[in-house]
Amino acid sequence: MSALIEFRSFNKFFGEQQVLDQVDLRVESGEVIVILGPSGCGKSTLLRCLNGLEVAHSGSLTFNGRELLDKGTDWRDVRQQIGMVFQSYHLFPHMSVLDNILLGPLKVQKRERREAREQAEALLARVGLLDKRDAFPRQLSGGQQQRIAIVRSLCMNPQVMLFDEVTAALDPEMVKEVLQVIQGLARDGMTLLIVTHEMAFARAVADRVVFMDAGRIVEQNPPEIFFTNPQTARAQQFLEKFSFVETLPKKAPEKELERL
Repeated sequence: MSALIEFRSFNKFFGEQQVLDQVDLRVESGEVIVILGPSGCGKSTLLRCLNGLEVAHSGSLTFNGRELLDKGTDWRDVRQQIGMVFQSYHLFPHMSVLDNILLGPLKVQKRERREAREQAEALLARVGLLDKRDAFPRQLSGGQQQRIAIVRSLCMNPQVMLFDEVTAALDPEMVKEVLQVIQGLARDGMTLLIVTHEMAFARAVADRVVFMDAGRIVEQNPPEIFFTNPQTARAQQFLEKFSFVETLPKKAPEKELERL
């Protein structure tokens, strides 16, 4: 049975530097994959290749059985199915929250405004920001803006969501509200690929942890194995920098996130 997403012998270079080296990765529908690794190991580049923001040099990348590296791939169409949220919010400062969210559904998908607005307001209510629909980005906290960025992507009805260090630019007290939104999507069964340095969150939400180093996937395992019994010396060395991980239970319940 084919995976929803599959990288095979996937390579990417920046000039002479190889940043992704023979990557093989299968992602099943509904699976939550958390990608960990040191800075510069290729985590974000992997997500950007999946969304067409970076061009691969060789290998194969399929989505729903479709080869995305073909020259004829319509990446504008693919990005409607594979949503991505970045560390920066990229909200238009001159537009209200609601108008930011509706821009894609109305301009790209050509949807009826009333239907799109109803969905946008339902999503805003879900993340606790319905009362901010007429506000402008400058009137919102960083955590609120990041939740709006997530809603904007969800309103395009993607099959997959990619999260690239979405809490890295936030003050610590704002991190929890964003992570809870992502955890809610995971509970709903959405396919997620998440790059993060939040170890407790990774352990609580992941179905599988993918550990990368120097452009390669070094190890991949369920979180209860990865965090308690890493199979490679490199992963063990990485985790030693996060000594608090050892204090977490073998299977972190949903309540674990509440203590972040």
